Amino acid sequence: MIPCKVNLVRPLAILALALGCAPANSSTQAAESSTTIRTDTATLTPATAAPKDSDGVKADLARIQGSSTAPIWVIEVSDFQCPFCKQWHDETYKKLRDEFVRTGKIRLAYINFPLNQHVNAWPAAETAMCAGAQGKFWEMHDALFVNQKKWEELPSPALFFDSLARAAGINVPRWQQCVQSGKMKPWIQADYDRAQAAGAASTPTFIIGDRMLTGAQPIEAFRSAIDSALAKAKTTPPSSH
Repeated sequence: MIPCKVNLVRPLAILALALGCAPANSSTQAAESSTTIRTDTATLTPATAAPKDSDGVKADLARIQGSSTAPIWVIEVSDFQCPFCKQWHDETYKKLRDEFVRTGKIRLAYINFPLNQHVNAWPAAETAMCAGAQGKFWEMHDALFVNQKKWEELPSPALFFDSLARAAGINVPRWQQCVQSGKMKPWIQADYDRAQAAGAASTPTFIIGDRMLTGAQPIEAFRSAIDSALAKAKTTPPSSH
């Protein structure tokens, strides 16, 4: 499949990836699906650079799954309108959750990376984050991906998102007020900026320890990367700080 393409307002030096959505103004060649990156995974985990309003903090924490004692993080950098992100959600996400999150091996965190060519990606991200303010981020995460084909080309997806919120058991008036206030925009922008700074250039991108997986990779790729990260975590001495 051909990567999504667009002329961004703020051009990025990006990688066009065969299994992911990427901005169109890239002249670089396709990258391997797994590369070593120079980043501290902790810099991409939630609860960092955004205004500390109470709804924002709740949403920030709601997009984390897994035990606080899990030895490694898996960071999902994603766009709710990206078809490859939907593919990964439909084919791999539940396997990853059941095999690694629910068994205490990893913590999974979702980081927003809405691409400008996806006109409803920002509203979708706000929808999910405002659901997160009520502890329903992952319910909305699933609903948005499952129903992506129904809302991706709507001139205005607001009414459809309302229906998803009701179906998820969300307090709709409170959720609507959150969306209309725009209070989640700084959190989403902070996500975008730090993901870009960490080397994410397309969606979906996954950061697992010091490794980056790009595109709609199958569960086998995650097993390999997570096993490697777990092995490294066991051999790395604890920090003295």
